[in-house]
Amino acid sequence: MKAIILAAGRDPDGDRSYPWVLQPLGEKRILDYVVDLALRVVRPEDLFIVVGARGAEVRAHLGDTYHYVEQKEPLGTGHAVLQARPALGDYEGDLLILYGDTPLLRDSSVRGLITRHRLKRACLTLLTVISTQRLPYGRIIRDEHGQIIDVIEEVDASPQEQEITELNVGAYVVQTKSLFPALEHLAQTNPNGEVRLTDSVRHIIRSGGTVASYRTVDQEEILGINTPEDLGQALFILQKRLMRPRRHEEENQIRFGTGGWRAIIGEGFTLHNVRRLCQALANDIARHDREEAGVLIGYDRRFLSDAAAHAAAEVFAGNNIPVILLSEAAPTPLITYATCASGSVYGLAFTASHNPPQWNGLKVFLADGALPLDEQTKAIEAEANALTTNDVVKIELDLAKQSGVVRVVDYTNAYVDAVESLIDMQVIRDAGLRVVLDPMYGTGQVTLEIILTEARCRVTTIHGRHDPLFGGRSPAPDLHALGLLIANVREGGYHLGLAMDGDADRIAIVDDRGEYISTNDLLLLLYYYLHELRDERSQRGGVVRNLATTHLLDRLAEHLGETCYEVPVGFKHIAAAMKTYDILLGGESSGGLTIRGHILGKDGIFACALVVEMLARTRRTIADLLEEVYSITGRLVAADENVPATPEMRVAVPRLLASMSVDEIAGHRVQRVSHVDGTKFYLENDHWLLLRFSGTEPLLRIMAEADTEEEARELIAWAKRAIRIDELI
Repeated sequence: MKAIILAAGRDPDGDRSYPWVLQPLGEKRILDYVVDLALRVVRPEDLFIVVGARGAEVRAHLGDTYHYVEQKEPLGTGHAVLQARPALGDYEGDLLILYGDTPLLRDSSVRGLITRHRLKRACLTLLTVISTQRLPYGRIIRDEHGQIIDVIEEVDASPQEQEITELNVGAYVVQTKSLFPALEHLAQTNPNGEVRLTDSVRHIIRSGGTVASYRTVDQEEILGINTPEDLGQALFILQKRLMRPRRHEEENQIRFGTGGWRAIIGEGFTLHNVRRLCQALANDIARHDREEAGVLIGYDRRFLSDAAAHAAAEVFAGNNIPVILLSEAAPTPLITYATCASGSVYGLAFTASHNPPQWNGLKVFLADGALPLDEQTKAIEAEANALTTNDVVKIELDLAKQSGVVRVVDYTNAYVDAVESLIDMQVIRDAGLRVVLDPMYGTGQVTLEIILTEARCRVTTIHGRHDPLFGGRSPAPDLHALGLLIANVREGGYHLGLAMDGDADRIAIVDDRGEYISTNDLLLLLYYYLHELRDERSQRGGVVRNLATTHLLDRLAEHLGETCYEVPVGFKHIAAAMKTYDILLGGESSGGLTIRGHILGKDGIFACALVVEMLARTRRTIADLLEEVYSITGRLVAADENVPATPEMRVAVPRLLASMSVDEIAGHRVQRVSHVDGTKFYLENDHWLLLRFSGTEPLLRIMAEADTEEEARELIAWAKRAIRIDELI
């Protein structure tokens, strides 16, 4: 197959320093999108671009890779195609014809068009759409059997024909042996030599040829850009597509979010993509001459996690990079610790954390246990996405084990010892605490049970069996998922309830009354405990939180003569700040935390043990300790609301918020506004309002903190009105 792009159209403004098809659209030019689309189905040497009087500028932009044909006079689209006939020589196969000012056509539509053409053995196949919009496109005329018998341009259509809703989009696949005789006949019979491409449809049909069609269901992709207004609409559509849920998975692309790469199993999370990603990591290791340090690979209890870990080990082994492969499913904090302890270049944890059971993914850790920052992950994903199956080097796992390049190791005892070295085990033994543990069917059970049992706690475990479906829900330790834990604490008279997410890097706690303690309050308690109440272990140091976490930490840090640092969402930013400022404690309201001297990643197992130590040492209840902290900080109440986020919202909401000038929100004076990560309004008296799209789910998160829940809800209500949420969902 060969392709022709018609790029000789007039500039709608008539006085522009560059051809209209080279008008910028997002990060590229209008024509670039069409060229990229054509190159998905034809080779560069089989692409012919018809240009007008300013063709030299088009050629200078695109380069000399393609064939260029000049249409000296603007005598219609059919005439433009005719100009390419000499360049095509004796080629008699199929031609794909696209318009250079229609950049939004989807790859799936073009492939559907080509497939339909071949299956129907048609002379010509055109792309159509059903649209109620009054667009200046040709109308598709069909007979009583549904066969296409004509295409009538809008200017020629009768009032009745203008009511037809099936439109000709302007993309074709056609046999050259049918097309060029038709165009030449039309050129000879038209007095002024003008030939429209659609006129050839009628001629082919009347000559006995078959005309077929493929129908797109996306009305947005048919937009032809002929005005500055069209250009603005096209940019909106492109941005919206980028935000479309699962777009990357459908296009077989690997994308890192705030906590690694996650995708639907069988859609984006495939062993093929695992191998590509590991090959990119192996390439990075080789470029920096760090092969001898090797990598460490672990996995959780999800579907395909163990198979993915084995596939990863085969790739690194094939690239002469030593591998430490953990012997059994392990929590993410253990994998992070083992990465540091082994001195590996990278640690890989195959997990999707708290996502629903149909997801899986990969967290990549650096040698110090921190997650790589955005610049590094973008480079890794770009290289991985450019790789093919043939680019991946691997050897069989059994052979890799026999040769010693892959070693199977158990780090459970070493990790448990590391956690216990940071915890006062004797003070816990002396307290005789009774604890209920809910690992949510995840991987945290074994290690935390060992620690608590060795500390002589009486432990009752619920949801401990291996269940890749996590009981039919997401393994996230949120209040609505803790009903059984709360009931056990209340009915059994336990001192504490502890919960962890699926890979044990996040926690939730329930106090002796069966009351859920928010992570905001937990961070306050632990920072105060570490700084003031831990006796000889008490330490100086600031605290770091993300921008969605309570500002009471700021008040407490100021009271203690320390600094509270704010960073974007993503524990990698917490870890970076901890290294930079020698932070004592870092945490986020979603349930993750760590302390100085431990790993630079979230650790739910260590956090649980630290909470138990706090209760054992102080011999006080959580409610009592909180009152002491509140006497220092005062109180603020957090509220949040998750709104389902459409792709349109992901484009429209940031635009709207960026254009706002707001001095007051719900009676609170605005001190400043940040657009670093979502949009955050900083209000007087440590009140705040945040609107931020989730990096892992199709949700707009609206969060606020104020003196009372009523005030916080008023801030959220203001946000929903300000962005006209009722119109967007």
